[in-house]
Amino acid sequence: MILTVLQVAAGGAVGASLRFLSGVALMRVFGPGLPIPVGVIFVNILGSFLMGALVVVIGEKGLGHWNPFLATGILGGFTTFSSFSLEAFTLYERGEAGLAAVYVGINVILSLAAIVAGTYAMRAVLV
Repeated sequence: MILTVLQVAAGGAVGASLRFLSGVALMRVFGPGLPIPVGVIFVNILGSFLMGALVVVIGEKGLGHWNPFLATGILGGFTTFSSFSLEAFTLYERGEAGLAAVYVGINVILSLAAIVAGTYAMRAVLV
């Protein structure tokens, strides 16, 4: 178990660093004045694409032992949205389109509600 945790941690360090560097690179290309966070959009889309490609390779080649480092670690550190996208798509592929929609809705709505609640709660504490 500890070896798996170390694989996730090492991959997470790589993924988080890549996320940071992607944001820096996009800021240099587009500048700071964009109305939307293109760095987040970029890593979410790229990470989701890479997660889709990775799970096929891992499944087809029998490389499940790489999952903690690559999928959970690197891609999870790069963007948790890729894991969210994989779970939603997996539900859909299993014929659970309604459940996939509920899963997406719950994640988006409750995550947005949680960020609002956390923001207001901390502002109340710090004021």
